[in-house]
Amino acid sequence: MCVTGRGEFSRRWCVLSDGVLSYYESERAVTPNGEIRASEIVCLAVPPPDTHGFEHTFEVYTEGERLYLFGLESAELAREWVKCIAKAFIPPLAEDLLVRDFERLGRLPYKAGLSLQRAQEGWFSLTGSELRAVFPEGPCEEPLQLRKLQELSVQGDSENQVLVLVERRRTLYIQGERRLDFTGWLGAIQKAAASSGDTLSEQQLGDSDIPVIVYRCIDYITQCGLTSEGIYRKCGQTSKTQRLLESLRQDARSVRLKEGEQHVDDVSSALKRFLRDLPDGLFTRAQRLAWLEASEIGDEEEKVSSYIELAHLPPVSRATFEGLIIHLYCVQCFSDTNQMNTHNLAIVFGPTLFQTDGQDYKAGRVVEDLIGHYVVVFSVDEEELRKQREEITAIVKMRVAGTASGTQHAGDFICTVYLEEKKAETEQHIKIPAAMTAEELTLEILDRRNVGIRERDYWTCFEVNEREEAERPLHFAEKVLPILHGLGTDSYLVVKKHQSMEAMLLYLASHVGDTKHGMMKFREDRSLLGLGLPSGGFHDRYFILNSSCLRLYKEVRSHRPEKEWPVRSLKVYLGVKKKLRPPTCWGFTVVHETEKHEKQQWYLCCETQMELREWFATFLFVQHDGLVWPSEPSRVSRAVPEVRLGSVSLIPLRGSENEMRRSVAAFAADPLSLLRNV
Repeated sequence: MCVTGRGEFSRRWCVLSDGVLSYYESERAVTPNGEIRASEIVCLAVPPPDTHGFEHTFEVYTEGERLYLFGLESAELAREWVKCIAKAFIPPLAEDLLVRDFERLGRLPYKAGLSLQRAQEGWFSLTGSELRAVFPEGPCEEPLQLRKLQELSVQGDSENQVLVLVERRRTLYIQGERRLDFTGWLGAIQKAAASSGDTLSEQQLGDSDIPVIVYRCIDYITQCGLTSEGIYRKCGQTSKTQRLLESLRQDARSVRLKEGEQHVDDVSSALKRFLRDLPDGLFTRAQRLAWLEASEIGDEEEKVSSYIELAHLPPVSRATFEGLIIHLYCVQCFSDTNQMNTHNLAIVFGPTLFQTDGQDYKAGRVVEDLIGHYVVVFSVDEEELRKQREEITAIVKMRVAGTASGTQHAGDFICTVYLEEKKAETEQHIKIPAAMTAEELTLEILDRRNVGIRERDYWTCFEVNEREEAERPLHFAEKVLPILHGLGTDSYLVVKKHQSMEAMLLYLASHVGDTKHGMMKFREDRSLLGLGLPSGGFHDRYFILNSSCLRLYKEVRSHRPEKEWPVRSLKVYLGVKKKLRPPTCWGFTVVHETEKHEKQQWYLCCETQMELREWFATFLFVQHDGLVWPSEPSRVSRAVPEVRLGSVSLIPLRGSENEMRRSVAAFAADPLSLLRNV
C-alpha cells in the first residue's frame, strides 16, 4: 500500500493489529516507520477515484491535526482496508453507520434538540446526500436529507466555526473543533446538499418534494405577480433571466427573491426555462403520450378518472406537477387584472410542461382540464383549500388597499405592532410583505429596538384580543398578512417573551406520541351558538386530542363523543373572559370558523398551570406536524445589553385574589421548577 503524510506517495507495508495501524519500509522490516492508533483517529474519508493522483485512495485524520493518505490499485482492496480501519475506531454504539458504504465517517462535537448548553461528541457518516448520526444518548437517528435542508450555513469566525443544518423538525449544530477534518466535512456536506444534476430528483428539495428552484419562483409570483398583466405570457430580459437561473441552479436555497430587485417577468421566464430545459421533463415519453391521449376522451367523468390514474407519478414529479397546477389556478383567479385566464395559461404551459413544439393543441387542453379539476385530480383536502382561499383573500385586500391609498407598493401592508405591551411609546409601524412570517416580524421588531436575544429567550409575536381577554402566540412559520386582515378593531399584535415555551418543549420532548386526553371544565358560547348547557356554566367533560380532531365526551366511560372538531381548523387562545366566571385561572378559548365563515367558540379550564401548558403544547404539536419552535442561530445573534423590558405576561389572570398572586409568582419563577415534581 502507498502512504503519504501530505508529501509524495511512498510504498509501505501496512499492518492493522490490536487497534494500531503500523506502516513499514518493507514486508521484512521489524521496526515501523510510523503508526496510527485507532483511538486517535477522528475521521476516515473515501474521496472519488484519482482525487490524489492515485486511482483508489482513502484519508485518515487524527486528533493531532494530521492527515495520512493511503493509495491502492484495487478498489476491492481499498474497500476492505477502509472497512477494517472503521471497525477499529468506531465504538459499538455507532456500528450501524458501517452498514452502508460511506464517503466520510468520524466523530464531531455537536449540539442538538434541547441540549444547547454544552457540546457533546457524536458519530457521523456521509453517504450521497444523507448524513447519518449516532448520539451518545441513543441509537442511529433518522438520516438528514441534505438536499432537503431548510438552511445550511456556517456561523462564527474562522477560529470557532459552527455548521448549522436546519431541517423541518430539528436543527443540528456541528462545531469545528479541529480545523483540518472539519474543513473536509464542511466541503463534503455543502457539496452533498447542492443540486447534483439537471433532473428534478437531483435538485435541492423542499419538505413537500418540490424543487426549491420551482418553489422560490412560484412563491415570488404569488406574492408579487398575481396582478401583473400578462404574467407568464410576457418574457423577461434574457440576460437577467439567465443570471437568475444560473444562481438558482447553483444554490437555490440561498437565493432570496425580493420585490424591487427582481422583476416578475424575469422570475416567470426563469421558471418556464427551467421546466422546458429539464432533460427528462416531468414525464417520460410514454407518460406524455398517455396524457395527450386522455385529453381526447369525450366523457368528462371518464377523462378526469384517467387524469387521476396518470397523476400517480414518482414523488418529486407529482409534487412539482401538483404545485404548478395549483399555482396556475391561483393565477387565473386574478384574470380580470392580469388577463391570464385558464385558456391563456394553458397555451403557455402546455408546451412547457409536456415539452412539445407548441403545435400540439392537446398539451394545452390537458393543462386547462387540470386547472379546472385540480381538487379532484390531486385529492386536495378542505383544509388546503381553506388556506388557499385565505391567502388569495389577503392578497386581494392588500392590492385593493394599496391601490386605494396610492401610497403602498405591491406586496406591502403597513400595520402597528407593539413591543412587550400596548403603549404609545412601544408601538412600531412596520411594512408587512405577503411572505413575512411571525418569526421574521418578531426579529424585525427586536432589531429595530436593539433588543438582544439570549439563548433561552423565546420571543414570540402574539395576537391579543382585548374584548375576549385572550391572546394567541403565533406559530413562527405562520404568515402575518392573512392574520392582519382578519383582526378586529379590538385586536392587535404584540411581540414579547413566551414565558411557557421552555416548559412546553420539555414536556413534548418527554411525551410519547401526539395525543392527549383528560378531564377539563367546559362551556359553550351561548351568544354565538344559541345553544349551550342548561345552567350556562362550566361542566366537567372528558376530552381526547389527536392529530385529526378534538373530541368531547360527557364522561370517561362514554363511547360516542358529544362533539368533534377538526384540529387543524381550530385557533386556540390563552385566557377566558372574566364575565363567564371561569372556575380556575388556567383556561383557554377555542375558536372554529365554519365554511360559511360563522365563528363558534368554546371555553375550557384546567386545574393547574402545568396542565394548561401540556394541552396547549399538544395543540401546537399536532397542528404543526411536531415543529413547535425552531432552534435557528438568528435567535441568538447579538450581544445582550443589560436592559430589562416589561414585566409579566399578558395572559389574563382569573379567580380569587390569592389565585392571582400564585399565578404571577408562577410566571416569574424558573419554568423548569414546575417540572421537578412531575
